[in-house]
Amino acid sequence: MRIAKTRLIGPAGNETYAAAAVALSFFVFAYSFRFGQASILAYYALWLPLVAVDYRRVLGNYRRYLWIFAFAVFACLSVFWSQAPGATARAAVQYLSHVVCALIAMRVVDTRTLVRGGLIGTGLVLVYSLAFGVYHLDPLDGTYSFVGAFASKNQLGFYASLAVLFAFAALFFGAERGLWRIGAAGCVLVALYCLKASQSATSVLTTAAVAGLCLALRALERLAPADRKMLFLVLAVLAVLGLAAAAYGGGYEMLLGAFGKDATLTGRTYLWQQGIEAAGEAPFAGIGYQAFWVQGFAEAERLWAAFFISTRSGFHFHNTFIAATVETGLIGCLLLSMVLLAALIGHLRRLLSAARDVEALVLFTVAFLLAVRTFVEIDILNPYHVGSFLLYFAAGKLADSRRSLAVHSPAHGWPALRRQGATRA
Repeated sequence: MRIAKTRLIGPAGNETYAAAAVALSFFVFAYSFRFGQASILAYYALWLPLVAVDYRRVLGNYRRYLWIFAFAVFACLSVFWSQAPGATARAAVQYLSHVVCALIAMRVVDTRTLVRGGLIGTGLVLVYSLAFGVYHLDPLDGTYSFVGAFASKNQLGFYASLAVLFAFAALFFGAERGLWRIGAAGCVLVALYCLKASQSATSVLTTAAVAGLCLALRALERLAPADRKMLFLVLAVLAVLGLAAAAYGGGYEMLLGAFGKDATLTGRTYLWQQGIEAAGEAPFAGIGYQAFWVQGFAEAERLWAAFFISTRSGFHFHNTFIAATVETGLIGCLLLSMVLLAALIGHLRRLLSAARDVEALVLFTVAFLLAVRTFVEIDILNPYHVGSFLLYFAAGKLADSRRSLAVHSPAHGWPALRRQGATRA
């Protein structure tokens, strides 16, 4: 039996395969530590074989994506000065191949399918955690919290935040109908329950911020582009001033107190201090990608012991910029920040300039969520993580010069994709 190419690499006709591939990828990202190498191989099997179907269309011209690959390539080069070259070589190749898979997904998955796959994927992840999840004791603050099937409540909270984001995209951005609207509403309810059970202050606050941003952008979209830019600028300035006033007026302490947190953010400020000191040892090029948290290394062992990490793995500095500087220096941190800022600002410019651009609306919201979390997590720094996958997906959409001409689809409210030069790279 022969399968038409469009059923696999559409993206106008591959909705079923693409949504399933996105959903399964999300599930692998969440639980690969449980299911092992077989799940990672399944992730590669979803995307890499598409190159054999039509390599020109699936890969495109990678010269357009050099800035996207910059950090991954630098991470690979860091093996030459790494203090743990074996760990660096393995992790860097994994990260580079992960970026390739994300860019392949970007070429064959449109935004509507990403939202549908994201809904299914986050829904599966959360339901699995509810079915097989456990509570863990935090030895630092003495509280129990629901971590689901993860080892960290913050990861459960992150998937709950993504579930809310994709549900809002389905309900308010794309005018989905019927079962998809019911599914999106159900996904929000499950996500809110997981957020409450996990007691993750980071995830609750970022989810609230993303939900508010979604509603604000949906309202801004009703204005003409010129008025939209002016109002967005005014709101952004007011938001910054409000945050500064709240911070200096005691709002920071009140907010932490509402979540039962102290001023140290349960030890994170100490971790940041230690990370900054470690970064000072090799400030420009770092000590090697993923070469700090290695068993047997004195500083890693000391911090694991200080934070009661008996497994001596799965720990980090809880700040993307600090972690990136420790491992890849200021050069690597700037290269990674460039990708994040380009995705964030680029999709915002598209959003404020076009009469209606649902793709920019969704991907800017995704980039905003990732940007907010960089100060307390490292979602975009590791391979096989949903955060890095979505970052490079969003950056690739921005860089793709074959970006589709968006026209409003009366049936669904999503941009219809009109490929120009379908056979050209």
